[in-house]
Amino acid sequence: MVVDHRFNLLKEVRIALSVVVYPIQYAVNFPLTAGGWMSESFTTRKTLQEELDQLKTSQLVNNARLQKLAALESENQRLRLLLDSSFKIGERVLIAELLAVDLAPFTHQVMINKGSHQGAYEGQPLLDAHGIMGQVTRIGPLTSTVMLITDPNHAIPVAINRNGLRTIALGNGNPNEMEVIHLPNDADLEVGDLLISTGLGGRFPEGYPVATITQIQQNPGQPFALVTAAPTAKLRQSREVLLVWPTPIDESQPPAQPADTAEQPSAATPAAATQERPQ
Repeated sequence: MVVDHRFNLLKEVRIALSVVVYPIQYAVNFPLTAGGWMSESFTTRKTLQEELDQLKTSQLVNNARLQKLAALESENQRLRLLLDSSFKIGERVLIAELLAVDLAPFTHQVMINKGSHQGAYEGQPLLDAHGIMGQVTRIGPLTSTVMLITDPNHAIPVAINRNGLRTIALGNGNPNEMEVIHLPNDADLEVGDLLISTGLGGRFPEGYPVATITQIQQNPGQPFALVTAAPTAKLRQSREVLLVWPTPIDESQPPAQPADTAEQPSAATPAAATQERPQ
């Protein structure tokens, strides 16, 4: 051993013996090595599974937040349109939100989250960013019921914006359509004509979009043309709306029909009609 240590005479023998012994060492260490590898594999798999579950949960939460952000972005756009509309209106306005919609097929009414405590009154006009929607028919302390302009009991005085021809637009129970009456066959009418509020009757403010003419049927055997129009307001889509206090003609007088002095409609006259609806 001393000679080998000093002169390294058995080097080749040691190399040969290490080659012979290696398989035995590998066999002896295999159970320990295999156990460590399996333990590490199971631990890694468990960790990866936990991380995968966490990522799935985070993805679900993030997707839900993205959906909420999309809804908030859409709401922000609608509010911007309403804000721009309120600047154009010039009268006193109050933003309200829809709480419920009457699902009856021929009754077009909605409930909003503003009532007498916020100054709302019966007969008060309701608008969205695109045009007139309807008016308040029933008032409560915190909520109000609104009849839409397409309700069969609703009528509103309008004029053709292009030529000033006055007429009346009636609701017919179709949420996408109104009837325009009392227009002679020879009247100057065109598809696409905009109908605006006249302000007659003192209930709706003057000059706001109501509907657009979509169809004209002129029958020589009838005194009046059959005219239909589509509301400009998004009656089935708008969620945020504007309650409007029309500016009185005489600024020294209070607005027409304020909350504490509003004339109560009788049972014989629909509260939603600006005048008695023609039979």
